Amino acid sequence: MNTPAHLILGLAAFSNAKQRKVTAAAAAGALLPDLSLYVMAGVSLAILQIPPDIVFGQMYFSETWQTVFAIDNSFLLWGLVLAFALWWQAPAGIAFVGAGLLHIALDFPLHHDDGRPHFWPASDRIFESPLSYWDSAHHAAWVAPLEGLLVLCCVVVLFRKFRHWPMRFAALVVLAMEFLVIRSWLLFF
Repeated sequence: MNTPAHLILGLAAFSNAKQRKVTAAAAAGALLPDLSLYVMAGVSLAILQIPPDIVFGQMYFSETWQTVFAIDNSFLLWGLVLAFALWWQAPAGIAFVGAGLLHIALDFPLHHDDGRPHFWPASDRIFESPLSYWDSAHHAAWVAPLEGLLVLCCVVVLFRKFRHWPMRFAALVVLAMEFLVIRSWLLFF
């Protein structure tokens, strides 16, 4: 899924309008599994001036990058952190891990040849789904609109949860980002 979708879904599922700390933790957990990609690609593209075809065609699939992705997308590691959050009965920790687990659970069936080893360190195997959220050769033409509809429904949930306009405005901005990303994927891939 697209990162804006993960953010909206994580907030819809795990935010709490009365507890800012829980809402912030849900947002952070929803974003964390993709953060390493943004940092590594951003540094490579903007600072090191490496061409995009090298970054996404070679570096993305390198052992180093895949190891980082294995760590931040591991069901096993996130599950271990969830066990600690539940043990300590930490609402913000549970929201953080819940949103992170939701993120990787939704990524698992929607990556064809760009998936992650979700069961690291027990296995380096990468599930190659027949579906892709971005690649039209693997059904993105219908996956992307369904993703957009799900995100739109989650924005409605956020509007019902949060009565104040700062969060509503933020949800609308992220919704706009989601639709721009979907549009780009469908136009170019």
